[in-house]
Amino acid sequence: MTNKALRLPAVIEKTGLSRSSIYRLIQDGKFPPPVKLSARASAWFEHDINEWLSDLPNNAAAIYKDARRLLTKAGA
Repeated sequence: MTNKALRLPAVIEKTGLSRSSIYRLIQDGKFPPPVKLSARASAWFEHDINEWLSDLPNNAAAIYKDARRLLTKAGA
């Protein structure tokens, strides 16, 4: 198991998510939060991102459900 620290560009590349999507999912408790490396640097542990990706079918269903709810509210 790898415990490598990934900075945001690597997380974006690995997940295919945008920066704003990653932070929105973190705020909603649906994506692992970063750890502080220093006062101005954060990173994610690679094993946390891999675990999130391996559970993606469950994560994607929850994300889709939230998106549908928001779209329904916006259209109402």
